[in-house]
Amino acid sequence: MSAQGVVVLLSWLNCCGWALWRYSTNIPNYYIFSTRSTITLEYEGTLFSEWNVPRTCSVKNKSSPKTQLRCPSPGVYAIGPIVKGPDLEEERNLFVDSSHICFLWYYKVINFPHNLTQVIIMWVYDPENADPDELQGNASEPSLHSIILSKQLATSGQKPFIYTFLKGEVYFPERKMNNGTWQISVPMSEDAIKEIKGNKVAFQDCFIADLLFVLTFPLLTLPEIPGFLPISSPRGNQLMSDWYACLTSYAVVVADMETFQTNDSFRTWTRIRVPPNILTDDERHSVSDVSLSEDGIFFLISGTLYIKSFTAFTRLGSNENLPKGGIIGITSRKWCWLKYLLKAIKQRSNVAIWTRNEVYLGYTSLKFVKIMTTEKLGRILNISPAATLTIHNVEYTGHPLELALLLNYCVTCTVVKKIYLVIYNEDTKEWVHQDFALNVTIDSFIIPYFLYSAMPQLILWDKHRVYYCYHNFTDTGVVQTPTESGNLSRLSHDSIIHDVFIDYYGNILVKMENNVLFYFKINIKDAMRLHLWSNNATKSSVFLNISSQVYFLYVFDNGTIYLQEYPLKLEVQSVAFKTKEKCPFMAFYHNILNVHNILDKGQNLSVSVQIVYPENTGLYIIVESYGPKILEEKYHIHYEIALGYCTKTKTVTFFQNVNYEAVDDYFQLQYQNTGLLLAQIRPSEYTKACPIAPKVFQIGVGCDISKFIVVKGFNEKECLQHDFFYIIEKSYLRDRPPKNLRVKYSWKKYGCPLRLHYKEKFHPLIQLYNDNGFIEDVKVNFIVWEIHGRDDYSFNNTMKKSGCLHEAQTWKSMTKLNKHLPLEKAWGPENYKHCFSYAIGKPGDLNQPYEIINKSNHNHLVWPMQHTGMYVYRVKILDPNYSFCALTAVFAIEIYGMIPSPNGYLVASILLFLMLLFFSILVLSYFHYMRIYRKYIYAPIYKTEKKIRRRTSPPRQCMLGIVVSEEGLIGSGPARHAGSCSRGLEDVPRRRTLVVEIPPLCFRQRARESPTAFWELHSFWDPRSSSVERRRTCAILGPEVRQRPEPEPPQAGSAPAPCLAPPPRRPAGPAPGPGPAFPHVPAA
Repeated sequence: MSAQGVVVLLSWLNCCGWALWRYSTNIPNYYIFSTRSTITLEYEGTLFSEWNVPRTCSVKNKSSPKTQLRCPSPGVYAIGPIVKGPDLEEERNLFVDSSHICFLWYYKVINFPHNLTQVIIMWVYDPENADPDELQGNASEPSLHSIILSKQLATSGQKPFIYTFLKGEVYFPERKMNNGTWQISVPMSEDAIKEIKGNKVAFQDCFIADLLFVLTFPLLTLPEIPGFLPISSPRGNQLMSDWYACLTSYAVVVADMETFQTNDSFRTWTRIRVPPNILTDDERHSVSDVSLSEDGIFFLISGTLYIKSFTAFTRLGSNENLPKGGIIGITSRKWCWLKYLLKAIKQRSNVAIWTRNEVYLGYTSLKFVKIMTTEKLGRILNISPAATLTIHNVEYTGHPLELALLLNYCVTCTVVKKIYLVIYNEDTKEWVHQDFALNVTIDSFIIPYFLYSAMPQLILWDKHRVYYCYHNFTDTGVVQTPTESGNLSRLSHDSIIHDVFIDYYGNILVKMENNVLFYFKINIKDAMRLHLWSNNATKSSVFLNISSQVYFLYVFDNGTIYLQEYPLKLEVQSVAFKTKEKCPFMAFYHNILNVHNILDKGQNLSVSVQIVYPENTGLYIIVESYGPKILEEKYHIHYEIALGYCTKTKTVTFFQNVNYEAVDDYFQLQYQNTGLLLAQIRPSEYTKACPIAPKVFQIGVGCDISKFIVVKGFNEKECLQHDFFYIIEKSYLRDRPPKNLRVKYSWKKYGCPLRLHYKEKFHPLIQLYNDNGFIEDVKVNFIVWEIHGRDDYSFNNTMKKSGCLHEAQTWKSMTKLNKHLPLEKAWGPENYKHCFSYAIGKPGDLNQPYEIINKSNHNHLVWPMQHTGMYVYRVKILDPNYSFCALTAVFAIEIYGMIPSPNGYLVASILLFLMLLFFSILVLSYFHYMRIYRKYIYAPIYKTEKKIRRRTSPPRQCMLGIVVSEEGLIGSGPARHAGSCSRGLEDVPRRRTLVVEIPPLCFRQRARESPTAFWELHSFWDPRSSSVERRRTCAILGPEVRQRPEPEPPQAGSAPAPCLAPPPRRPAGPAPGPGPAFPHVPAA
């Protein structure tokens, strides 16, 4: 207990003068109470003297109101305070165990909503050496001692894992230990009940206790908005509370000054407030009932229903199909059933709302439906119109689909009235009047609470007494007490009953308004008073925490709340030790792992139960079931005795023996033989000292919606994931339509197609799966058809080869017989008849293809048309005795190997297009190259700078360009005008040209020195500009120029080369005769 909590409690106790004492340990939820535990004793009052402790136990300070106790030996120890005055404080008998479990698992959760996963970080800690944050559940990382302990255990082989109870999934750490912690990633799901387990590894002879907890989708509390006003119950009222049945840590409590909400068992909490100007001050403090739902928090105020959501505070009325006033109650489900079988409806209700004469059921998204009125109920129950029939109370039963109504019945209605009970099944829409009647005074108000059991069992209470109704209304009465004949008010200082708390273990805790507690268990008819734990003036309520352990919630007048764990098991043991009450059996075992079981056709469920009890006690095992009579039961009992103890083992098998083949109405027979049963196993005798309760489980007979079939060999990731279109020729379609069919292939629907050569055969292998993975290969008969209507495929087996004695069913015959039905419904398990009997069918052509396939008949799909195509098939289970589900699957096959016949119009169009394209390119290329050719004939490649010069100006020095080909030099002139020489010598052959620059003087000097070096020398005028004519000199070189070595560069100070002197003008004339051609002319 925190210091703040102690101060608050002491202040309350001092003002009221009521003394009490309690104990606590460092272990959360009192998981460990052994010789190793340090027990803290607290006395709250003013009359304390000292502690009365056995000698075998040691006390740190015997005269201190708060001290520590240690008992090194196991046993039962009477411990209590010695007080001043004549009154004696009651002592407790504490059971100290010698357990080898010393360590606990600590965990924290990190939510990742983007991928719907939760990372659980866990480590091992020793409660006797842990940090305060670890003991209070607020630690974000392990302490140094916990790091060392976790690493030591990991070295010894410890590795935790998480086990889920509903689906049986197991999750292991994904990484190695990091800083003394393990991390396990689990998906967010409705599989909420989880348990942290580890290897059986010990450290100093100490093991780790398994930790049971509840973890589901993270639920947010409603935010506090500034400026909003509090909403509460009337002043002086007791606390009202409600919580999610499948997540008890998500709860709401209404006090007389505030309303509080939590999502972690009130470790943290927020205040629920409403906007101003919607309710009056009196209405805001007049909450008479509260209920939690997926849509928000319902408040019942002055006969009108309101809902507080994340976005608004809304009054519900005619728009939601609810009455504007007159509502007297609202309730929600008390027991968690995550899975249940539905036959006729799609969802069940979440809340029930009622007036004096009408009952409404509420669903998600604020949808409400009126299901019954008292006028109709009177006709169903054959009640006289002269009598008064009103709705007294409404409550959900332990069955996941049933609702119970308590009805007031009276004629004069002055002194006494009768309470009748009617049960409504949401799935079958049936109202059943139960064999129950309770006479009470006219002003009595009875509250029902159905127990967690298979048979309808409930307890009811008014202000003073608790009534029981066991074994399907066959055993009823008042819960008795040692004195006062069951009047609990007389045993609790005239206080009245505030609330009754019931858990999944069969514990029933009756809490009075002054916090006096009474206890009994399911199927028990007497109650015992427990030790005082809380002050009589403190307003409190009982809850289940995230680990399904009991705790008290205290709300104080200053608007603060405080929670305190309650050791229910230890308190019951202490009182039972005084009464000498013992459990009649030593052990009770069973092999029921799943609470929800679904049986399909041909399946059965076997349950083994074992009880160990002392000899001559005469106990036996009882197996009970509640629901439609659709299953048969077979029992086997084994009995043995040794060393004074008897062991009795009972095995019960639930099965169904119905043949669905060739019946008149297949679907009606299925409907009659499906449904939901609740079963339970329990010992024949039971006491309050027994630690366990009857085991309850479901047996659903019908379709398991998690089952599906697939065709083996098809993978959605082995192809290009895209959609495309293809054409099916009209001659390949079953109905022979006038046009071809254009089909879109949807990859998401059909997956990757299997590519087969047209000569290959294909035998589909069907496999059955569910949410947990592979189950089996399907061995029964099934059929396939092409969903787009193709019939250009066949089967390799004939009816005769398959062993038929008469003509078998085919798609052709079944569609002809069922013309009013679509293709997929024309043939199925509802009308299947085999061909292996002379009594069924008529002889016919047995050489037809046999269109039924199974795993062993070697019947294959073939494609005799020998053309390519895309086939999308659907497969359906045909055997009527295989499953209640309509199991189908889709697979696609792509046939290749033959080139499809081309379309004549398409081919002609493509050829015409290609010819037009070719001629167009040819014409365009002609004009393009003509434009280029003309450009280089009439225009130079390089444009020269045009300068206007006089004809009388002296010739300027320039460089000659020599144009050379493989035939020789064909032109000369300025280098940038070599094209002019080419045009001047059009009659000289040209192949590959090369421009070489030679000074004009050198050219002339070489011509004089070696006349044979030139074949020809031409001079002509080139009118390249508008005003000046330029002279061009072109020469054809001979072989000597090619063979002449390069001249050496002049030495420094030497005279210039003679070829550099100005040459005399030389008129144009013919050059020497031709000489041999050469391919290359080096530059001079």
